[in-house]
Amino acid sequence: MIFRRGGGDADPGERALWGDLMSMGLTFPLCIALGFFLGRWIGGRFGHPAIGQWAGLIWGISAAFWELYKVNRRMAKRDAEELKRLDDGKGPHE
Repeated sequence: MIFRRGGGDADPGERALWGDLMSMGLTFPLCIALGFFLGRWIGGRFGHPAIGQWAGLIWGISAAFWELYKVNRRMAKRDAEELKRLDDGKGPHE
């Protein structure tokens, strides 16, 4: 499990998951802000900045939630593998 306590170091896969989780704090606002401002800029180039900013905002929110979905899938896969290992009678570091 990802929130394991104990004396050992975390394995590289667990560290990667923690990195994914911590990066979500930056991913959400960056995706949304970039989508908004790029959409406004592209819309302005075509003479409709308001339409562009709304389209960019929707795109940015979608990209942020897609990234959250991918992180969630990686965490679920890792948890399922670890639960299977524990059910087979093997320890987390064996």
